[in-house]
Amino acid sequence: MLITVTGATGNVGSTLLRTLADARHDVVGVSRRPPETAAGPYDGARWVAADLAEESSATELDDALRGADAVVHLAWGFQPSHRTDYLEALGVGGTGRVLAAAARAGVRHVVHMSSVGAYSPRHDLDPVDETWPTGGIPSSVYSRHKSAAERLLDRFEAEQPGTTVTRLRPGIIANRRAGSALLRYGVPALVPRRLLRLLPVLPLDRSVAIPVVHADDVAGAIDLVLGARLPGAVNLAAEPAVRPGDLAEALGARHVHVPYPVVRAAAAGSWHARLQQVDPGWVDLAHQVPLLDTARARTQLGWAPRIDALGALHEVIDGILSGDHDVTPPLRPRSPADGVKRLLRRGPVALRRRP
Repeated sequence: MLITVTGATGNVGSTLLRTLADARHDVVGVSRRPPETAAGPYDGARWVAADLAEESSATELDDALRGADAVVHLAWGFQPSHRTDYLEALGVGGTGRVLAAAARAGVRHVVHMSSVGAYSPRHDLDPVDETWPTGGIPSSVYSRHKSAAERLLDRFEAEQPGTTVTRLRPGIIANRRAGSALLRYGVPALVPRRLLRLLPVLPLDRSVAIPVVHADDVAGAIDLVLGARLPGAVNLAAEPAVRPGDLAEALGARHVHVPYPVVRAAAAGSWHARLQQVDPGWVDLAHQVPLLDTARARTQLGWAPRIDALGALHEVIDGILSGDHDVTPPLRPRSPADGVKRLLRRGPVALRRRP
């Protein structure tokens, strides 16, 4: 099959390219910044440079989707967290542009990377299936945009009944090679990563419970979806749910229970003061997203995660602490020296037009 992948240089995209190469699919990779090297899985793809936040990307998308059997839409943005207009233009606007291009090209299968973040808040810790409402968590920009993208898919399905639409809704996706990227997104540029090894305590509310899945297992699910052309929504998560004690253990710290409102107030205050770039909506997500029932993926796709959630957690934390990276621009190495240069040249990451 000829498969177009947007966001092909990111956390999931780079992993998916490896999976698709092993399955001998032809791939067109779409990225704002294509890789500068042909190493690894990147040499087998044809690359199209496109910024999906821009209306002008329609021309590049038409080129990328011409003749495609399927498009896997992964492109999304997390920074600059204070530029919500840009994040909306990329996440929601970019999804709309991909769907419009898929309709023009007559693509028969659209696979959209949604998220557990698209779901409405949980009532308890019982896992929910794909019928749970996708109203999002209003206080989270990420969640609102994922929910809005789901509404675009609803409209597309109604207007393009001949196209199969698959909505993957994974938990938090762990990948060792994303270690440097996660450091850049979550830790101020001037903070050396080695200081994280000295973290004595992790202050979190004990009620936190987060579904997690490894990037390799998400890529495997996408490969299965492409082969089965399965319509509808599919939850992806591994067992068990990650709790604060698990996070603390992976970091070599001790968990200290701090009530949710206190944690959120600290996150909000430091974010508004531009001391760190993670907006408080992520704290809300950690406390409100539901756990996921993955029965549909297991029974209708034959999917099962090869890496359990705690194994995935330890791998990604180890990747963060060791600064693991890949050769693509989004997954490039992170260092305080590089952070200082970008800070002086372009300002804080939370305020940049693009990260």
